[in-house]
Amino acid sequence: MVLIWILASTFLVSLISLIGVFTFFIKKNLLQRVLFYFIGFSAGGLLGGAFLHLLPEALEQAESQVVFIYLILGFVSFFILERYLHWRHCHEGLCSVHAFSYLNLIGDSIHNFSDGLIIAASFLVSIRFGIITSLVIILHEIPQEIGDFGVLVYGGFSKFKALYYNFVTALSCVIGAMLGYFISANIQNFSLFLLSFTAGGFIYIAACDLVPELHKQQDSRKGISSMFAFLCGILFVLLARITHGH
Repeated sequence: MVLIWILASTFLVSLISLIGVFTFFIKKNLLQRVLFYFIGFSAGGLLGGAFLHLLPEALEQAESQVVFIYLILGFVSFFILERYLHWRHCHEGLCSVHAFSYLNLIGDSIHNFSDGLIIAASFLVSIRFGIITSLVIILHEIPQEIGDFGVLVYGGFSKFKALYYNFVTALSCVIGAMLGYFISANIQNFSLFLLSFTAGGFIYIAACDLVPELHKQQDSRKGISSMFAFLCGILFVLLARITHGH
């Protein structure tokens, strides 16, 4: 049953890669405003997921020193991905033109693969938490996939080709989830590593990638709204934890 949920969730996340087509039918200002709130909610949801679900679950399985070493490893690994593999996040759907479109696809494949590992780890905690995590990742992926689509189009791809390659790279999310699930089932204590490592990834994405985007907003009203969306993301995960426990 868990495997079915993982497959369905990761395939749904992969389908988000096709959302770039809607950028041609939505007004630019409306698109930027909606995406900004998605960023805030996603940042809160990721932090809440790390500290309220993944870490408590991992700490029940091992000593804190082991858990936090794995967490730091996850944080550092995500830093390396972004720093050296050109993992690009274009949250407002507006990216500068660059010549390394294929390198961008490679970086996105690795990013989506890690998303799959995150989803697998979340479903290993509980189906309910897996669903919550998948929702948060979808909200996180929407602005990114719109940006990636823009990068490919402006980098010389046709619209159809950009959608196709974006979707193909997104399917690496399914591969990552399957690998995480089957390794966890066959290697002792791998689920502990995966939970802690994933928590580190959650914290990195939220603190180093999403929150800085929120700070770029100069308009005070929009800043307050984004802060509210951020708090709503944390509250959403907290309520799920309180209401349903594991």
